Amino acid sequence: MAESGIQVDRNEGEEQFEASVEGDKAVLTYAEQNGKLYLLHTQVPDAMEGHGIGSALVKSAMEYARQKEVKVVPFCPFARAWLHRHPEYDEMVAPE
Repeated sequence: MAESGIQVDRNEGEEQFEASVEGDKAVLTYAEQNGKLYLLHTQVPDAMEGHGIGSALVKSAMEYARQKEVKVVPFCPFARAWLHRHPEYDEMVAPE
């Protein structure tokens, strides 16, 4: 999935969403268990920060969860903050 020209791919084997820009790779690690998608950690290299790459990773994860019809559990602080700014995904977040 691409947002603002950012290509995000799901690496099923590594359980992460990935975006590569100019040789650097940003990732959002996840786990799928018990019918839920757990967002664990977002890592964006310093050189890639501030370009919307982390946001593109989280949005891709949310769209993947929507397609699979699973609830999301955002352990990752970045993902939690992103979801707070995007209430259109509220119904997809599992109750705490």
